[in-house]
Amino acid sequence: MTTEPIVPEEILLAWGATYKKVKKGDIIFLEGTMACFYYQLVEGRVRWVNINEEGREFIQVMIEAGECFGELPLFDDKPFAATAIADEDCLILRLHKTSFSQMIKSGFEIHFRFSQLLVSRLRFKFLTLRELAYNSPEQRISSMLNYYKKSRGLSNSLCKLHLTRQQLADMTGLRVETVIRTIRNLHDRGTVKIQRGKVFY
Repeated sequence: MTTEPIVPEEILLAWGATYKKVKKGDIIFLEGTMACFYYQLVEGRVRWVNINEEGREFIQVMIEAGECFGELPLFDDKPFAATAIADEDCLILRLHKTSFSQMIKSGFEIHFRFSQLLVSRLRFKFLTLRELAYNSPEQRISSMLNYYKKSRGLSNSLCKLHLTRQQLADMTGLRVETVIRTIRNLHDRGTVKIQRGKVFY
């Protein structure tokens, strides 16, 4: 799945961005470290996670090709709030922090795109916190799937779920067994479809 890039590749390259290949499972940056680059995913998928003392991941968001990640420290000069891990082999565009700052100051359109992105991700955090605090497993999972569908402009079509049951558990704070059981229940109700083990929503 590819979304329209937040910044066109040719613009990033014109400002001095370079390509970097990352292998599946590699850590791109660690929570608590300082940012030196802007990252935009060209190919592959990245999971943006917090990891607790027991080593369990809580997935903040799954990054698809065309999306950026780890941009918050570029605006507030604070450390990364989460760790980025390549979920599969990736090709990433990196732009140095100084060049990034100059780029977004150079034109209203690019700056406005980042404003829209930050608002969208803040809304997602509100949604996630609300669902984790109040709702049943069925509601948590349904809300998460609906958000992903709408955010990618796929509201009127049947989509294949590109998350594993474990990843969905890590995003919703549920046990993987609960996710499996809940998806079966949603299938029985007609909310999702399961075909050959794949989930469509």
